[in-house]
This record gives sequence, structure tokens and C-alpha cells, in this order.
Amino acid sequence: MVSASIRAPSVPATSEHPVPTVGVVCLRGDQVLLIKRGTPPRLGQWSLPGGRLERGETTVAAALRELAEETGVQAQLLGLVDVVDGLFTSPSTGQTTRHYVMIDYAARWISGEPVAGDDAAEARFVPLDQALAMVEWDVTRKVIRETFERFGR
Repeated sequence: MVSASIRAPSVPATSEHPVPTVGVVCLRGDQVLLIKRGTPPRLGQWSLPGGRLERGETTVAAALRELAEETGVQAQLLGLVDVVDGLFTSPSTGQTTRHYVMIDYAARWISGEPVAGDDAAEARFVPLDQALAMVEWDVTRKVIRETFERFGR
């Protein structure tokens, strides 16, 4: 994996600009770590641990930080899985109100039992089939499947 540092002009974190985020597909054997979202967007839905980058933080550092903050789990990143867009629209106008650019990494569990923290309401390892049934967003299901195909056992 190639790592590059690119400096861009400061962009306010408003709905006017896409927001860079990271997600982690953390594998432990034939299981994947999921969190139940405790905050919008997708409040109450099962998803991957992750969140926004902090100023000056690399995507790798952000992925490991978010994983630890939301679940208490430590992991080794295995590689980039995908970069996807999360577009949220207003039901009344159809206009895009939020745009997240999600950089998803595969990881292998090292230590720690999942304990929900930060903005996660729950956190747990679940078998692949169960994870795919729990996750509502098709894009996240695709990222989980791809991770198991490329990095699983």
C-alpha cells in the first residue's frame, strides 16, 4: 500500500463540503466487529466502527483511533478495502444534505473484548452471515463481503 501526504486548503466541516471518514472491518476468525450507531447518521443501525478524521491525522491513525474509541479493541490494519460515498438527502427537497467520503480498511483483531464507547451504543463480534443480516446499508455489506474475500482466514 502506498502512503502519501497531501496538503489541501482548510475546508470547514459543513454540509457544503464532503467530510472524510474512515471505517474498519475488523476480523477475528470467521467473525466481524460491528457497532450499533448511537448517533446520526444511521442512528440505531449496525455498522462498522469508524468516524471523522481529526486535523493532521492520517487515515491509518484515524482508523486505529476510532476502532479503539468505539470498541476498546486493538487491531492490525491489513490494507485498504474500498473508498465509498455516503450521500444523505433531504426527503422534502431531494437535495444532498451531507456527503461523507468513507475510506474503509481491513484489520485483524489483536486484543480486547468489544465494549461500546464514544458514539457506539453496542459493539460485538458476529459471524459473517449474521453481520450481513444485521447491516442495513448495502454498501457496508459489500465492503464486509469484500474484506472476507480478500483478507479472511
